[in-house]
Amino acid sequence: MAFLGLRKWPTPVAKPLWPFVAASTITFYLVSKMQDAGVKSDEWKNDPRNPYAAQIAKEGAAHH
Repeated sequence: MAFLGLRKWPTPVAKPLWPFVAASTITFYLVSKMQDAGVKSDEWKNDPRNPYAAQIAKEGAAHH
């Protein structure tokens, strides 16, 4: 008999969701890497609209 819709054993939440968590983590990582590569590409690294242009220029100056 259920009391207010609660069963004797709780319904698992994390166990059936692990593939979605893993896929979300992988997707977030890959999109982050793609964005980083796009921002640092030759076409965009000197563009004034690039919010990371100053940081990229500083990293480039440190390597030379």
